[in-house]
Amino acid sequence: MHISEGERPDVLIMIQARTGSSRLANKVLHKIKGITVLEHVINRMQKCENADEVIVATTVEQNDLEIVKICAEKGVRVYCGSEQDVLDRYYQAARLFGRDGEKHIVRITADCPMHDFRIVDRVIKEHFAHHADYTSNAESETFPDGLDVEVFRFEALEQAWREAKLASDREHVTQYIRRCETMTKYSVESAVNYREERWTLDEPEDEAFIKEIFDRLYEKDPFFGMEQVLETERKEPELKKINAALIRNEGLLKSLDRDYIVK
Repeated sequence: MHISEGERPDVLIMIQARTGSSRLANKVLHKIKGITVLEHVINRMQKCENADEVIVATTVEQNDLEIVKICAEKGVRVYCGSEQDVLDRYYQAARLFGRDGEKHIVRITADCPMHDFRIVDRVIKEHFAHHADYTSNAESETFPDGLDVEVFRFEALEQAWREAKLASDREHVTQYIRRCETMTKYSVESAVNYREERWTLDEPEDEAFIKEIFDRLYEKDPFFGMEQVLETERKEPELKKINAALIRNEGLLKSLDRDYIVK
């Protein structure tokens, strides 16, 4: 699956991270097996073969200095920008980092400690194979919630940054790109529909579920992937009941419900 340097331009994995959360405060700093959720995500993304660098995009808020500290200790470059205008945060970081010339951004959120680097590599590979402006495994929602990957050209990000006016577009980064009819898009789908699986961290029930999975798999392989989690659930189906009542993409739905034009 590895794409050689001569076959593609710069690819930057950008992890979106902040401590502010109305549903589960400081969730990216919560610890699982002795290290923070953010560190789990960084470690997993650094296993990707089809990306050049892992970067963290956080905010200028004082509470997020702990994120900056973690990145410094791990030798990961970090950009601090707007808390609410995440689209601007991504654009400014993408503009500053990476080599000159064509580059592509991989959007990953820091509240998903079970991210599978194999799936990220697959989405990146498909992105280049189909010469798309935007490629994602989140459009069809056939992968578990918590394994979402989005890859897009810097030019697509720049256009969104320049033209997006809705508050939801500024907060959720790729909403404008996903709607834009002039951009080419490709959707990566799972052979089996796992839409009902919830592996993200938004609520206490999510944290309880994730810790149960880590308890069973982490010591054997700290980089366990989707198949190992699914096999664990097949053996212990009661695990899925822990957070089964929660709604997928609740944050986005709330943002769209209260949407307004940014002046």
